Amino acid sequence: MSKEHIVSYTFEEIRKMKAQGEDKTDWARVNALTDEDIERAMRDDPDWRDLMDIDWSKAVMVHPQKKKAISIRLDEDIIDFFQQTGKGYQTRINAVLRHFISEQKRSKG
Repeated sequence: MSKEHIVSYTFEEIRKMKAQGEDKTDWARVNALTDEDIERAMRDDPDWRDLMDIDWSKAVMVHPQKKKAISIRLDEDIIDFFQQTGKGYQTRINAVLRHFISEQKRSKG
């Protein structure tokens, strides 16, 4: 998509447009979509294609908790592995540790 077709609005501008009836969403068409229509559209969308067949039935809602800064010594290869996964590697290390804790609690409970 070329940048000449991209338009930006503030939340306040959108709220005013909607209040004035300038909403351009065809809600009748959206409401008429069946689950099959939505799934077909998702399968055709490259942003969703890799997420379609994930089993979300065991997904857990995670609420961010307050973080505590510490100093920890980890093996260099562990740090390298997580850093290679890109920005947010410390959050991913935290997620791995949290999963370990939940599995420990589950196996003992």
